[in-house]
Amino acid sequence: MKIEISATSRKAQGTGASRRLRKTGRVPGIVYGNTEPVMIDLDHNNLYHSLRKEAFHASILTLDHDGKKEQVLLRDFQMHPFRQQVLHIDFERVLADKKIHMKVPLHFTNADIAPGVKSGGVISHVLSELNISCLPAALPEYIEVDLANLTLGHSIHVSDVKLPNGLAIAGHHHAADAVVTVQVPRGAVEAAATEAVEAAAATGDAKPAAAGEKPAAAGEKPAAAAKPAAKK
Repeated sequence: MKIEISATSRKAQGTGASRRLRKTGRVPGIVYGNTEPVMIDLDHNNLYHSLRKEAFHASILTLDHDGKKEQVLLRDFQMHPFRQQVLHIDFERVLADKKIHMKVPLHFTNADIAPGVKSGGVISHVLSELNISCLPAALPEYIEVDLANLTLGHSIHVSDVKLPNGLAIAGHHHAADAVVTVQVPRGAVEAAATEAVEAAAATGDAKPAAAGEKPAAAGEKPAAAAKPAAKK
């Protein structure tokens, strides 16, 4: 997906200059990397709506800067504490032959047909993105994780994720780190145990187990109480 965004150069710097710029509906920013940093400003409304798109955060962007186009990555942005306002944004230039490090979102598919879900389990997403290393041309918008074979009580780990060609795991991830799991909710387990105890009590088939004593299995006779030792 190709995303292009326009910017113009700015000379005025400092808190006061940035404040005045924002009042005109512009956002101060910077482009850095490979050559000298350049101060820019962008239209706030266009930028705000672009930031709401997932692909804008994990794609090579084309920045049209005063008629000159260059490839950049979104590296950082600041939002107002309570207003829907972008305060500042940072872009980094990329070179076609130099590897980049990016956080790529994960998209989970086939959750509705996963055996673990059909067995009453609930899926828990441990990770929502992966740190990857690749050349700019190989950067995907997202990485797909197929849950079609995920069974109850099991997990998909980082080492199980099928990466597109040209991608490698980077950052602090380990092969054994869980990405997604499916477990029976704790409340459901406790509710099932309570129902079983109540059903057994209603039919008189079971007596409360003494402290430290395991309840008898179905069809098994309770162990006889130990006789006191004879006095000498």
